[in-house]
Amino acid sequence: MRPPTSGDVWLGLARDTLPVERAMEWAVRPDCGAVVLFSGTARDHAPDRPDVRQLEYEAYEEQVVPRLQTVAAEARTRWPAIGRVVLLHRIGVVPIGSSAVVVVVSAPHRPEAFEAARFCIDAVKSSVPIWKHEVWDGGDAWGDDTQVLVPAHDVRQTT
Repeated sequence: MRPPTSGDVWLGLARDTLPVERAMEWAVRPDCGAVVLFSGTARDHAPDRPDVRQLEYEAYEEQVVPRLQTVAAEARTRWPAIGRVVLLHRIGVVPIGSSAVVVVVSAPHRPEAFEAARFCIDAVKSSVPIWKHEVWDGGDAWGDDTQVLVPAHDVRQTT
C-alpha cells in the first residue's frame, strides 16, 4: 500500500499489514505543526471474552473507499485548516497486536488535528461498511459493537 503521489488524502483498504509509520510520515507538511496518529490494534479480549485469539474483518469493498472519501470531506468541512488525512483499514485476519485501522490527520495546530482525528475514527466506525469477527477459546461471533451505519455528516463529536 503506497501513499498517493498527489493530493492531501490517502484512503485505502488492505489485506496486508498497514503502513503505520509511512502514513505518519506522509501526513507531515511544512505548514502543519501537529500530526495526530490513531492506530486501532487487534486486542486479545472483548466484553465477556478474555481470550480472543483472532480477529477477522470483512467489508463491502466497493463502498469502503467512497465512504472513506465522505469521511475525509466531512472532516475538511468541520476543520477547514487540516492538512493531510489518512484513513486506512485492514480486512482479512488481523493478528493480535497488529493495526486494523489507521487514522492520521495533520493541521497547523493541535486542537484541530486531535478533534479531526477523533471525528475520523468515530465516523469510520459509524459510516463505513466493515465488520469484525472474533474467535476465542470456546466460540466465535461477529463483534458486539455492530451498529447501523449512518452518513458521515450525522456523526457527532464525542468527548
